[in-house]
Amino acid sequence: MPEFNVYSKTCPARVVLDRLSNKWSLLILDRLACEPVRFNQLRRDIEGVSQKVLSQTLKHLERDGMIRRQVFATVPVTVEYSITSLGKTLVKTVHELTHWAESNIDEVMLAQQRYDELNSASTAA
Repeated sequence: MPEFNVYSKTCPARVVLDRLSNKWSLLILDRLACEPVRFNQLRRDIEGVSQKVLSQTLKHLERDGMIRRQVFATVPVTVEYSITSLGKTLVKTVHELTHWAESNIDEVMLAQQRYDELNSASTAA
């Protein structure tokens, strides 16, 4: 098995990092960690994601082996998404990251406000 170096511009792991650094990917993985979910339920649960972006992100995550798409022969057809064993290896990290963001958003917003105030004052001068 070859060794990979994410700091190398040719490292294929960068594609995975790029995919996982997408906010929609993180939210989808975090949501699917609990239970399998249908497409429209995901769309309702993850506010702000468009149908097109959700569909594209799900396809990417499925291609990368993070989630599974299962089609049920019902009328109308039912499609359900679930996390794979590979995706489960990321659940703890994703969960910690999403909850870190929730826990620290006040501090981040204060830092942004201070930064903006300092930089608007220096540009006005």
